[in-house]
Amino acid sequence: MFTIEHDFDATVITLVDEGEPHLQEDVTVQAFEDCVTIEQYDERTDEVMKITLSMAQVRDMAAALNLPEGVYRLRPAPKK
Repeated sequence: MFTIEHDFDATVITLVDEGEPHLQEDVTVQAFEDCVTIEQYDERTDEVMKITLSMAQVRDMAAALNLPEGVYRLRPAPKK
């Protein structure tokens, strides 16, 4: 299950790990104009862990989800 909310400066996606037994804590993805943050509570440390990705890293990750194993470099689209 997931939710999508549009805040003033970000789109917030929350991923809920449903299943038996409960698998992982919720993941919150916040998409800003210049970066994307991913947060998840870690019960071992009692802290929220946060990762910040640049927009280039997000594009690379999205492309990687649909490619076979290997090393790649995305090229900018040709200007029209």
